Amino acid sequence: MAVSQQAHEFAEFLESVSAKASTPGLDLAVVRDIVDSNHKASTEPEGVSYAEVDAGGVPALWAIPEGADPDKALLHFHFGGSVTASMHSDRKAAGHIAKGAGVRSLVVDFRLAPEHPYPAQLDDAEAAYRWLLSQGYEPRNIGSTGHSIGGTLAVMLPLRLLAKGEATPGAIVSVSPWTDLTIQNPSVDANEHNDKMLSRATLELFRAAWLQESGVDFTDPRISLVHADLTGLPPTIVHYGAYETLADDGAQLAQRLADFKVTSEVHAMPEGQHSLILGAGRVPEVDRAIQQMGQWLRRHLGN
Repeated sequence: MAVSQQAHEFAEFLESVSAKASTPGLDLAVVRDIVDSNHKASTEPEGVSYAEVDAGGVPALWAIPEGADPDKALLHFHFGGSVTASMHSDRKAAGHIAKGAGVRSLVVDFRLAPEHPYPAQLDDAEAAYRWLLSQGYEPRNIGSTGHSIGGTLAVMLPLRLLAKGEATPGAIVSVSPWTDLTIQNPSVDANEHNDKMLSRATLELFRAAWLQESGVDFTDPRISLVHADLTGLPPTIVHYGAYETLADDGAQLAQRLADFKVTSEVHAMPEGQHSLILGAGRVPEVDRAIQQMGQWLRRHLGN
């Protein structure tokens, strides 16, 4: 199937934002403002309202579709390599996924590196999850969703809960996850010119900001999901773009899920870009992918 004109325009948009953000000498605050403008790629989802909340000490934003199931919720983690982006950059994309699933989504504004290195982001994810539990949501009725570093956190959170012997969310949606912190996969260099958002240099900058402990082993299963024991994970769907520097990361996670007999699906979008859900409402291929994510969540939440 030919790639849509809208998909090409989306790639051009991502490239223009990345070019601005990588202007030499910019202050990090300015870079963050530029990266937040990626939200412009998504349309406003019709019939979705928003409300900012304090989720157990973590700033967050509810995306609430009309007619949302009051007993279920998504916990959504944004992109940005732990260094950039925010709940505002993900608001509309998360709203589209929430609408597809027919449930509200809590978009988590986790702390950013380098000011707050690992595991601050995961700590905030856990705090927001526990806040949802305090609001009366049952674990099986919560979906863990995200893209890029957020797609990593969407899996890391259930793994942390499993390690503590606690109930996990009922389903996972992991889009464009970063699962191998060694940055050694062939797609990193093979897709250097195809990926309009990420490059090896950007990934190395993100990694240095996120993992600041000296002597940290990038193969540690706590940070590289490709080495983690995935036993007991809830049903997980993985989406990634074939044009991503992290395409192999997504494919490897899907293979690991199969190896550990986790109920799972994998979808590789032809010529798809990193953080593809940012094209929500404009790119037909993305809207079909979001429909698949919504159906996955409808099928598995509450079981």
